[in-house]
Amino acid sequence: MLVCSAPGRAGIIGNPTDMYGGSVLSCSIAERAYVEIEEAGRLEFETQGQTFTVQDRGDLQLRDDLFDIGRAILSYLRLPDLRCHIRYRSDIPVKAGVGGSTALTVAMLYGLLEYQGIKAHKYRLAEMARYIELNFLRVVCGYQDAYMCTFGGLNYMDFQGKQFYREAEAELYATIEPLHSYVPELPFVLAHTGVQHSSGAVHKPIRERWLEGERTVRDAYVSIARLAWEGKKALLQEDWSRLGRLMNQNHAIQRDLGGSGESNERLIKVALNHGALGAKLAGAGDGGTIIALHQDPEEMIEALLGAGAERIFYLHPSAGVQMEDMDTLPVPETEV
Repeated sequence: MLVCSAPGRAGIIGNPTDMYGGSVLSCSIAERAYVEIEEAGRLEFETQGQTFTVQDRGDLQLRDDLFDIGRAILSYLRLPDLRCHIRYRSDIPVKAGVGGSTALTVAMLYGLLEYQGIKAHKYRLAEMARYIELNFLRVVCGYQDAYMCTFGGLNYMDFQGKQFYREAEAELYATIEPLHSYVPELPFVLAHTGVQHSSGAVHKPIRERWLEGERTVRDAYVSIARLAWEGKKALLQEDWSRLGRLMNQNHAIQRDLGGSGESNERLIKVALNHGALGAKLAGAGDGGTIIALHQDPEEMIEALLGAGAERIFYLHPSAGVQMEDMDTLPVPETEV
């Protein structure tokens, strides 16, 4: 049996300019998606107590169910005749704006390539995962999730030249700069609103405005990319007050474009009212998760839970996609 996993992620500052040739400072979280692959007499998926058998190419058509990611990957790899049992689960909150679906895509893609003895370096793997999400799952998405779930850690990422989607062969690779060895403290708290959303549904209307050349949107994302440049320096200097101010500016710009949501705004207000130096979206808005910068967060966390936060979790610059040792796998908590 082959077992692999990939982490979720949270955008600290700069998101969503990964869709617009900008820069993003992002960190993985401890929660991961897990995929197990073993030989079998037929091609079958299993998750949450449900199974689905692929008998022919027609079974790879999307059905808006628990197995669409697997269908999309098999369609991309052109592997309807593969014979194995693919079981998967995830500790990452579902549709929470922390890269949960991408983590599963990356882990499953990596596992299936390894199962066939195919090696792909991490840049290639990240681009393959993003291509699958955009062109097979039809999700309007940027590059942050695919790169973070693949590389893991705490990274400053530059997506210059990637503001327009290209065919896979023409895509440029992003620049990934690991920072976790320079920053021993990460005083951030993530609060899940409990509202599930599709990141593509949030991004699509704003993306269309950007493509149409709307000056407000174009200027906004140039400004957010600059905030990420400044945020990198503030993080490395552990200048939390400055980084908090930059995060607040990032959120204000995205909120004014219509990229937030009522549940996000409620929790962000609570965080700021309880001493957070900065608070913003950790991913796409209209639900999902917020990230708050606070060096002594206990009172803030209690207030967030009281205001309806469904779950609290933290940044953790853990490894990116990797093979797992069967003897050290954590006990399953939830499934995707």
